Amino acid sequence: MYPYPMKILSAAEMQACDRVTSEEFGISSLQLMRHAAEAVFTFVRRQFPLATRITILCGRGNNGGDGLMTARLLAAAGCAVTVLLLGDPEGLRADAKTAMQELLEPTLNERVSLRFIADAEEFVFHPDALAADLILDAVLGTGFQTPLRGLPLAALQWIRTSAPIAPIVAIDLPSGWEADSTSASAENVFPADAVITFTAPKSAHVFGHLTRLWNQPIVVAPIGSPGPAIVSKLDLHWAGTAKTIADLPRPTGANKGNFGHILVIGGSPGKSGAPAMAALAALRSGAGLVTAAVTSAVLPLVAAIAPELMTQPLATTPSGEISPDNLSPDCLKSLMDRITVLALGPGLGSTREAIEFALGLLQATSLPAVADADALNALATQPGYLATVAANRTLILTPHPGEMARLTGKSTSEVQASRLQIAREFAVRNQVTLVLKGSRTLIAHPDGSVAINTSGNPAMAKGGSGDLLTGLIAGLLSQHPDRPAEAVEAAVYLHGLAADFTVEQPGPGGDQHTLLATDSLANLYRAFRFHPQAESGYCWLQGMP
Repeated sequence: MYPYPMKILSAAEMQACDRVTSEEFGISSLQLMRHAAEAVFTFVRRQFPLATRITILCGRGNNGGDGLMTARLLAAAGCAVTVLLLGDPEGLRADAKTAMQELLEPTLNERVSLRFIADAEEFVFHPDALAADLILDAVLGTGFQTPLRGLPLAALQWIRTSAPIAPIVAIDLPSGWEADSTSASAENVFPADAVITFTAPKSAHVFGHLTRLWNQPIVVAPIGSPGPAIVSKLDLHWAGTAKTIADLPRPTGANKGNFGHILVIGGSPGKSGAPAMAALAALRSGAGLVTAAVTSAVLPLVAAIAPELMTQPLATTPSGEISPDNLSPDCLKSLMDRITVLALGPGLGSTREAIEFALGLLQATSLPAVADADALNALATQPGYLATVAANRTLILTPHPGEMARLTGKSTSEVQASRLQIAREFAVRNQVTLVLKGSRTLIAHPDGSVAINTSGNPAMAKGGSGDLLTGLIAGLLSQHPDRPAEAVEAAVYLHGLAADFTVEQPGPGGDQHTLLATDSLANLYRAFRFHPQAESGYCWLQGMP
């Protein structure tokens, strides 16, 4: 099992890890290559059990060596294997050369077709290679730097002009992707239907959309490098490893007081759904008690979301909006009685009075708080206010890119162009935990560390998703107040994973078009029970076993 957190390494750090593993821990590079091949072989046989005709495209570096060793294992298991080596075999590196020699064993001759591609024009003479049941891409790996050129580029063009084509499994990375890329997409990259990498993910594995579909596997396989060899200065990690916090068993003698009391504050005319969904998600996440404090006009609608939900009416302005009168000492004392976590903002409204109330409440309290939606817009009106209300408390902000633009005074396009840098700098400067939502949600912490989440799918791009996330974060935080970083990361991961389960199953939300935010709550229990680190040792960054 991988420890928390699962570090994300640069290409140089991965090479250093392999070197330290060999030099200081006595596991040779050839042994690492054998372990990598075994991991690929096992993954392929489990995920594609019907594939018996397999083609492997190999480069002449270590990635190609992984492919050659995998070819030997597949042939020994009875598969018909075609290997296309791109380039002169005399140029093979040391370990890859050993892998080639082992592949030439006489006992494998009948099941291995080994072909050498010396020129780009030669691909057209091998149409049968693409008529396989499965294709493995072992052309280029972590050491690659753009642009794609020569025989690898010719191989990509050959694949693009050949249809139909078998599923493609990328070994380490789809050829053409730079390991250190933080972009969602790239030009001139091999298509992939699954990706298996080794030891630790690189930036491209968590930031990039490496596979053709969002639900196709991206897995990390351990191959023998010990923990002390896995060192990184990127200060990046994968959010999914924090999910272990949700696996902790509850004490036998537990009571509701052990799991916190959340106060969800929001709800203005026409916006009853937002606080209702946040409160329901908080209940589903395991919080002991949840109270929704909303205006009296929307209170009956919010109360109807679940009989377990408690409610408290808020004083309103003549127009029905939340009033600053709720900040009076008596009102605050009643409102905050026995509360352990605040969730502020869903449906709060953006009137002057609502903004005054939101800012005043944050100033008057020191409890852990999750600020979303209109609470973020209120904070954006007072740029210098945030650091003050964040002092000496756990404060989590959950903006989408538009809200982040307002908080920073930048444009949405500027935020999207520099998500990682902007999120990290903002969290450190203001000493908050920042959840910058998106297809790869970032969780930036006050110490400068950043977690990247890889769960979730395009169906979540609908109203209400953010309200559920607010409730889930508050719920996990109320249960684990001493581990706020893990609680937030786990909530973000579970939120996306529940939606992933929902669109994969029959039912009203079982399609990317028909999913409603609340449909995901019905599968939240599946997300809680899911273990991304399988018994086989593989860790599933994306997709499911």
